[in-house]
Parts: sequence; structure tokens; C-alpha cells
Amino acid sequence: MSSANIALLGAIAGLTIYLGLPLGRLRTPTPRLKAGLNAVAIGILVFLVWDVLTHAWEPVDAALSDHHWATVASGGLVLAAGLAAGLAGLVYYDAWTARRRAAAGRPAGPGAAAATELAPKTRSQAASLALMIATGIGLHNFAEGLAIGNSAAKGELSLAVLLIIGFGLHNATEGFGIVAPLAAEGERPSWANLFRLGLIGGGPTFLGTLVGQHLVNDTLSIAFLGLAAGSILYVVIELLAVARKAGLKTLTTWCILLGMLLGFATDAVVTAAGA
Repeated sequence: MSSANIALLGAIAGLTIYLGLPLGRLRTPTPRLKAGLNAVAIGILVFLVWDVLTHAWEPVDAALSDHHWATVASGGLVLAAGLAAGLAGLVYYDAWTARRRAAAGRPAGPGAAAATELAPKTRSQAASLALMIATGIGLHNFAEGLAIGNSAAKGELSLAVLLIIGFGLHNATEGFGIVAPLAAEGERPSWANLFRLGLIGGGPTFLGTLVGQHLVNDTLSIAFLGLAAGSILYVVIELLAVARKAGLKTLTTWCILLGMLLGFATDAVVTAAGA
């Protein structure tokens, strides 16, 4: 199989994320549906945190078994830095956007009302959360693309194709995770916005496939997986706060379980491929 065909299949694997995105255009969802969508997203993302960290730790764990202490130190530091950047970075980003929203809504004199009307609209909290989820998943998918490209570069084409199938199924559920905050808040994003979110979340699979065919590097993969894990963990914390406000504990519990099981089910193909 040519490099161009591998890259095309990598793009298809990433673009399956669009299968779940149209759910974000649901009209006036009920409170129970909102809570359920939010909880399923939590379950999917909790699974992703575990999945990402497992793959990020594998090279370090292998180095520990072989007593390669320099690799252990470098890999561990890269993972820690990626986690810190992904988790703490979004905390500071969220604080910055909150200050911008507050500044946009603050009166500043006689012409304040007109200035506010002319000022560009700030992104809603649900939209910001959806963007954060898409960014975290995009980092994760870049690492998945690296795995596809690395397999192809090593001549393991059957493994590369199975990875594409597995990651494609996985991305279909991740699209739902991106738009869940919007659906839960009853916000209907435009088709253009859904396209943009899908490109942020799924496009990196294609880019990772291109890079992975020419660069086989565990450190780069660990760095992106660490960033992804940190950012996804931040989003899980935010969604848990939304779930607590809903007050539907039983429904939330079962839907979180459903989301986790969906994650394990779609990841089964990847595991069967030996990833």
C-alpha cells in the first residue's frame, strides 16, 4: 500500500468524528436528556484519560523493565510536562476567557451600551467547553495518527489498517463527546461550527499519519499523549460540576457507565490489532 493510500485512510479514520457531531443540533432537550448526554460524555472521556495515559506510560514502563534509567527519566519528565501543560494550561486559559467575558459585559460610561452592542460576541461556556474537548481529542488523535504512520513505516500494513478501523470507530464516539456540552445546554451550533470542531478533533489523525510515516519517535508520542490526557482530565472535572448541578444521580451514574463501556467497546478493535 502506498504512502498516499495510508494517509488517505488516516484521514478517513479522523473524519469519522463527524458521525457524532450532528447530535449537537438537537432542539430543546429535556433536563433528563441534558444530564444523560453530559454523563455519557464524562464516561467516554474518563475512558480516554485511562487509554491515553496507558499508551503514554508504555515506553517508560518498558524502559523500567530493561533498567534504561536515562529513558525512564526523559520519558517521565516529558509525560509530566505534557500533563501539566494540558491540565494547568486550560485552567489559565479558562481564567483568561472568563476575564474577557467579564470585561465585555462591564459598563464603562455613557457609551458603554453602544460599545457592548458593537463588540464581538464572546463564546458561551458550553461552546468553550466543546472547543476544549475538541482540542484535547485532537491531541490524542495526533498520537493515534503517529501510531498508524509508524506501523506503516515499519512495513506492518495489516496492523496499520486495523488501527485505522479501530481509531475510526473510536473517533465516531469522540464526536459525541465534543458536542455533548452544547446539547446539554440546548445550544444549537451552526453546521460551520460543527465542521470546525470536527476539523480540530479529527484532522490531527491525518496529520499524525503523515508525520508518523517519516518520524518514529517515542518522546514525541509521549508529549502529545500527556498534553491530551491533561486537557481531557480538565474537561472531565468541568463536566462533573455540571452533572452535580443537575441532581440526577442515578441517571448520571448509569450514563457514565454507558459512556465508559462505549469507549472500551470501540477500543476493542485497536486492542485486537495489537496496539
